[in-house]
Amino acid sequence: MSTTTFTIYSKISELPKNWDDVAIANAFLQTPYLKVLETSAPTNMQCFYIGIFENSELIGVALAQYLNLNQLESFGERDKCLKTAVRNFVFKNFASHVLFLGNNMITGQNGYTFNKEIDFEHISRVLVECAEAIIGYFKKNRINIHLVSFKDFYPYCADALKRFDFKNIYEFNTQPNMIFRLSDDWKTKDDYVAAFSKKYRDQYKRARKKCDRVLTKELSLEEITANEERIYELYHHVAKNAPFNTFFLAKNHFSTFKKQLNEQFVLVGYFMEEKLVGFHTLLLNGTVLETYFLGYDSEIQKEKMLYLNMLYNMTEFGIEKGYKKIIFGRTALEIKSSVGAEPVRMSGFIYHRNGLINQYIGKIFTNLEPEAQWQQRHPFK
Repeated sequence: MSTTTFTIYSKISELPKNWDDVAIANAFLQTPYLKVLETSAPTNMQCFYIGIFENSELIGVALAQYLNLNQLESFGERDKCLKTAVRNFVFKNFASHVLFLGNNMITGQNGYTFNKEIDFEHISRVLVECAEAIIGYFKKNRINIHLVSFKDFYPYCADALKRFDFKNIYEFNTQPNMIFRLSDDWKTKDDYVAAFSKKYRDQYKRARKKCDRVLTKELSLEEITANEERIYELYHHVAKNAPFNTFFLAKNHFSTFKKQLNEQFVLVGYFMEEKLVGFHTLLLNGTVLETYFLGYDSEIQKEKMLYLNMLYNMTEFGIEKGYKKIIFGRTALEIKSSVGAEPVRMSGFIYHRNGLINQYIGKIFTNLEPEAQWQQRHPFK
């Protein structure tokens, strides 16, 4: 392969004209989504857009994100314990400036894409060199990057990258990505429900009955804008109670998303007596349905099994619109497996720029990353 070079951009307006042609395979790397990040990224995040060239032709695009964890109100408030306090101290003092190559806001291999076959030796080298270039940019601005992480690779990619420039970088696996491959035999929700074993068909009926007084409605841009405060309140409540968080979305994130992606972004509201009590969002990404952020009122979620009903609704949407698979992401692994999703191992790579700390990165990481204890469910006959 001839010479590969890269250019790092900080504004969408500077991107090469054929960027979207190269990013065609992944909506999370196309300019409408990148504009969402540019105009409504979390307040503690700065994004960089990377063009990869062969000679002078654009052949690949990638995303990097800098996070300043000092600007966070909290890292997540669910687990009030010593381990959490220690973790928060460590992050504030030794890991508050973090560079991600990839997208820290979603689960899945969404960090880069090429419009032609590229060998992993070149990919690993370009990613490492991009990280070094961005570290240099921050150094000039008197910011010292502590941690560098290359995010979310499926096993075959991770194994290939480890043979080259990633071989001395610590590989970690946190919670798996829950992916639901939809059967070609399912044309309607009835086909899906018929495939359940009796126990899970009963669970489905029970959940649906609990939620029968809750009205669901896909919201237009005007309706999202009108409900923006409430949508954010519901999102923020769920995000704040997560076990660990490195960012909070901007208040105008969902309306910005709808404005930029229009039909490709779906926000479904859940109403009781005309009051918004929950919502879920989806991104239509080719043949893949990507679940995005959601929010709900805790009391209603318990009483109405709202979260489980959201998972069923997303699944039925996927089946009826002919999607091949649904990416449910990390967290809530057991309940996602109860609707049919299966765990897929994802790897990340991480290093600390202080050599002494980096020697112990494996130990530190395993002590700070909460281990998920869960039992996989098998809902189908």
